[in-house]
Amino acid sequence: MKLLVYITLAFLLGGGGEGWQINGELQPATKYRSTGDQKVVMCYFGSWSTYRWGDGTYDVEDIDPFLCTHLMYGFAGLHSDDFTIKVLDPYNDLYDNWGKGAFDRFTFLKAYNPSLTTILSVGGWNEGATKYSEMASTPENRAAFINSTVELLLKHNFDGLDFDWEYPCGRDDSPGSAADYVNYITLLREMREEFDKYGLLITAAVAAPIRLVDQAYDVESVAELLDYINVMSYDFHGWFPNHTFTGHNSPLFGTPEEDADESHPGHSLNIKASIDYWMERGARKSQLLVGLAAYGRGFTLKNPGDNGLYAPATAGCEAGPYTQARGYLGYNEICDRVLLPGDWTIVREEHVAAPYAYKGNQWIGYDDEESIATKCDWVMDEELAGVFFWSIDTDDFKGKCGRPHGLILTATEKLNGGKMTTPDGWTTPGPSISPSTPEPETPPPSEFCDGELGPQANPYDCHQYFTCQFGQGGWFISMQTCGDLAFNPELQTCDWPYNVPACNTTVV
Repeated sequence: MKLLVYITLAFLLGGGGEGWQINGELQPATKYRSTGDQKVVMCYFGSWSTYRWGDGTYDVEDIDPFLCTHLMYGFAGLHSDDFTIKVLDPYNDLYDNWGKGAFDRFTFLKAYNPSLTTILSVGGWNEGATKYSEMASTPENRAAFINSTVELLLKHNFDGLDFDWEYPCGRDDSPGSAADYVNYITLLREMREEFDKYGLLITAAVAAPIRLVDQAYDVESVAELLDYINVMSYDFHGWFPNHTFTGHNSPLFGTPEEDADESHPGHSLNIKASIDYWMERGARKSQLLVGLAAYGRGFTLKNPGDNGLYAPATAGCEAGPYTQARGYLGYNEICDRVLLPGDWTIVREEHVAAPYAYKGNQWIGYDDEESIATKCDWVMDEELAGVFFWSIDTDDFKGKCGRPHGLILTATEKLNGGKMTTPDGWTTPGPSISPSTPEPETPPPSEFCDGELGPQANPYDCHQYFTCQFGQGGWFISMQTCGDLAFNPELQTCDWPYNVPACNTTVV
């Protein structure tokens, strides 16, 4: 079991309170916006990655606080009854009821890098569109969401909110309303007014395909109200309904065939076409972030001999061991499965500007350090605000195929010359600073658990033992068995029954 010591810290959020010291002077929390030649490198963190298996496990303490300029915590959600913001995983996100306090541990990363910006993201694909459509439909519902959101952000020291409503006006599996087109802007305008009182940022993850942009967004108004527009320029192809052929997850350019033929299944489904369209509709270069993928989309080929782009497919690729989603592999899984064995054929199509690989009937389109570098060169040439990654927890963070967090590190080097550093005189605060929330306490003793976290003998069965962990309001008990052997509490291992007094009793 991985034991962590969780420390939290209160520091300024544009108001009173206690900050940190630089050369003896109190410093407020920094709200990082891109200026001049400095580019944004924004990294989403999927908080559920703490539950992944083996080398896929990734938690707050695995994040390098100097790697990204902005860190996004995914996700919060929405209550469908009163339309207030919802903490989706209270045990992991909060310290309440002996939880893990990931919100506060996440924003505490600013103790190490005061230029870091930490933002809470609300929504995401799994949250759907319907609840958000209903929330945005009335002034009362919008106010409930906005007020509860500001309260949550300030309480946990986030620097802003990322609004990931997928999508205004709905989608096939989660309907919305045609009124969302206007209500989305009304909501953002009311958010802007309230958030500006506290110096809070507003960003939004938005659709990349042109048909969805036309459906969902009054782009000129969106551009007026957001600090950054995060264009999700990935998932252009994948094992989706009516998409029974291979295609790259995140091509930079269209091929000549795609560009020339509007009926082509890949027409306009590339990064350049999407960014160009957002600018054509009114978005500014200084606020546009290009979405980069630390994962790939894959397929099972119908015919292994037909393995190029737009080859017929019968299913998504086999699921990876960490993300466990068919048709999807994190870059760390691609590293383990494709790159390290070295027995896959890797192809680079010049217009896609990123690799795809195949072996037998398995096919995967993904990004590597070379393609990330190419895309970042394009971002620099276009003078855009920067990039964002989905997601930091599926990068090669263990460095099996190169440098740890190699994809994001490549972008950081290309766009900003390297990772951030602390200012002169900065001292990471010590434990003497008052915590913003208390460290987790041990729950009251129960019949089996009294605070001892190691393996313990079952008093009713000498062949069994259990471990105690706390969270979600009390103790979790995990019972294990030694089978025909017995648990020896002195050695804390399974042993012969005659060595365990509880099993070696004689009735006289």
